[in-house]
Amino acid sequence: MNTRRDFLRWMSCAALAGAAGQTQGLSAASQKRKPNILMIVVDDLGYAELGCQGNTDIPTPNIDSIAANGIRFTDGYVSASVCCPSRAGLMTGRYQTRFGHEFNSIGPQNNEEGIGLPLSETTMADALKNEGYITGLMGKWHLGGSHPYHPLQRGFDEFYGFLHEGHYYVPPPYEGVTSYLRITQMPPETKAPLHKGRFYFNDHFHYDECQYDLENPILRGEKPVVEEEYLTDALTRESISFIERQKEKPFFLYLAYNSPHSPLQAPNEYMKKFEHIKDVQRRVFAAMVSNLDDNVGKLLFTLRKLNLERDTLIYFYSDNGGPTKELTSSNKPLRGGKGKLFEGGIRIPFLMQWKGTLPEGITYSQPICALDCLPTALAACGAETKIPASLDGVNLLPYLRDGQKGAPHNLLFWRSGTNIALRQGDWKLIRQSEKWGEEGRFQLFNLKEDIAETQDFISKHPQRAESMRQILNSINQEMIEPLWRGKWNPTRTNRPLQFAE
Repeated sequence: MNTRRDFLRWMSCAALAGAAGQTQGLSAASQKRKPNILMIVVDDLGYAELGCQGNTDIPTPNIDSIAANGIRFTDGYVSASVCCPSRAGLMTGRYQTRFGHEFNSIGPQNNEEGIGLPLSETTMADALKNEGYITGLMGKWHLGGSHPYHPLQRGFDEFYGFLHEGHYYVPPPYEGVTSYLRITQMPPETKAPLHKGRFYFNDHFHYDECQYDLENPILRGEKPVVEEEYLTDALTRESISFIERQKEKPFFLYLAYNSPHSPLQAPNEYMKKFEHIKDVQRRVFAAMVSNLDDNVGKLLFTLRKLNLERDTLIYFYSDNGGPTKELTSSNKPLRGGKGKLFEGGIRIPFLMQWKGTLPEGITYSQPICALDCLPTALAACGAETKIPASLDGVNLLPYLRDGQKGAPHNLLFWRSGTNIALRQGDWKLIRQSEKWGEEGRFQLFNLKEDIAETQDFISKHPQRAESMRQILNSINQEMIEPLWRGKWNPTRTNRPLQFAE
């Protein structure tokens, strides 16, 4: 036996094994699991409709737990005050007015050629898929109904939901729920609401409930299905299935509930919980929000059960302010609501949680925006260097996780037709028409002193107003003209009465 030769062979093997071990160790460290991204977007929920936001008549313990275990933003904004352009901003991280997606698409207009998120835009699903994520959308899309704009063509691996702005929560004849619906005109000598069996009707808008389901089926992928379960419950069911099937991989799940968007339809078992609320419209809304909260609780329980809670970055927010007259959704103490650029239309309940990484149970008061979700998600998954310079959103992690001082945004901008607004620090310059077709006048508010936008400072601070107007004009010149405008046709038939008991 050649002892020296065997010794050298052993040393060589040991060195190779050690090098391999170091390589495997480095590989394991470099291949640390990327966080899952769970984006929960609810529809038309008012600023004041969560317990953590001050609500006292509708318990929302599950949604509140996201704030308790994470961050609540007092000044969380969306980039538009209505559904469709708000979602375009979210999906791209860019002001939707940069690419002409300025207005809501309504009903069959969603299916028209060229209506939808421009194909030139990269979506959040595209970006995360490029980073190795499995991507799923459950719920409302509202960024184009024709084939080129379908979610499966825009970066999503799975889709279960609908393509237009809304949907009834159960199929006809709408059993198992209590419905509070709009009609054009009340029958003579009848006080609102008109009660017929499991239906209530009110003519407070003087048009009938929208035909949301027209040319707008529930889809699994691209195949229409009949969903018998209450839609909020069904979207949660599909989301839990997605999480359970993809638990070994990093996933991006965009759960876009249509609740509590109209039509107001609540499961009867939840109606019983709020029998003490005398206003029936408010009672239906409360039951819908309570059901929504329970469904969020099921999602959070699933993450805990699968030991994914610390591996998941969770966003929760509403796509715009609440339409109070339509739903009773309150935006107090803010002024206005959905469709307006006053704070009640664009400042929304906004929560974020990433246990073990972000602080827990804190309130953050610097302005942030839904545009920030995309760059923050990219940074969270280790792709900070790939955040496009063209984004208007910013990576929030340095501010939330690393203690960076200052404001993520020096300026925030909004435009919807002739209505336009700019927030700079605590000051907000806004031109908002009070009536359709009229052009409003500029007003200047100090949001720190007057969150409700009641005191116009434009005459007291003309130089500040002029300076902000110049900034506003400069930003506005970067935007393009709308590619299309929303179509609105209030002329409808009395469809709800045809299926009343």
